[in-house]
Amino acid sequence: MSDVITPYLPLVQEFFIDFVTAIVILVVGWILSNGVAKAIRRIGNSKYKLDTTALPMLSAFGQWTIRILTIVVVLSQFGVQTASLIAALGAAGLAIGLALQGTLQNIAAGIMLLSLRPLSQGEFVSIGNQYSGTVLEIGLFLTRFEQTNGITLTIPNSVVWNSTIVNFSRNPNRRIDLPVALQYGEDTDKAIKILTDLLASNDKVIKTMPYTVFVNEYQENSLVLNVRAWVPAAEYLSELAQIMLEIRKTLEHEGFELPIRKVGHINIDLEKTAVTDKSYKATEIADGSQE
Repeated sequence: MSDVITPYLPLVQEFFIDFVTAIVILVVGWILSNGVAKAIRRIGNSKYKLDTTALPMLSAFGQWTIRILTIVVVLSQFGVQTASLIAALGAAGLAIGLALQGTLQNIAAGIMLLSLRPLSQGEFVSIGNQYSGTVLEIGLFLTRFEQTNGITLTIPNSVVWNSTIVNFSRNPNRRIDLPVALQYGEDTDKAIKILTDLLASNDKVIKTMPYTVFVNEYQENSLVLNVRAWVPAAEYLSELAQIMLEIRKTLEHEGFELPIRKVGHINIDLEKTAVTDKSYKATEIADGSQE
């Protein structure tokens, strides 16, 4: 029995050594890939200040590069030829690429978003006039946003890239254009002066940029002024709400009335109407009989 087993012992020992070595390489490679991904994120958030927008994709790329190399080394421990393996991976990659065109489009779109930078982490944007929110992360496949109501929105990179992107945070300042309606007959010059003084006294309005109030439109029941001023982009929404409130309070305090459409009411006495209608019909019958 021993004579039968003895010739195979070196093969078993060699296989066992290769197997243990492969397991060790796989575990070390996996741990190393996770460590590299975390290190890239730490470096990006440290004093070196790497671009935080590209960090998720860079960390994922580094992580999976090390993992793929680890798998190749593990397979080579069992005698798999690296050249033939790479050729097989290339053929498999082509087949997978054809089957996963949408996924590859997301990767390509993510690379384009990071290269051309129409949006970056922390910026408030609108995507195709359908989605809006603050950019949290541009990943390898998906882009995550936080909407103003606190809900996280996740969109495929290809959808973001193929849509119109409106970036509200790229420029440091934003212009407020606020319509204010006045009744016909009100003192327009007085209203313009009051609103101009209101803008001049507002600390958030940027005085080095033009701010003005002018007649913008004539409507059926009102004259519309346009209040135009520049404010910091980061405070646009809060300042817009504050200016709207101050305008209404100031105009009401100065005696201006809201241009509300007035509806007249006519009271009809149904009983008198019925009597009048009967009298009219009786008169028509009498006239007909005389003829």
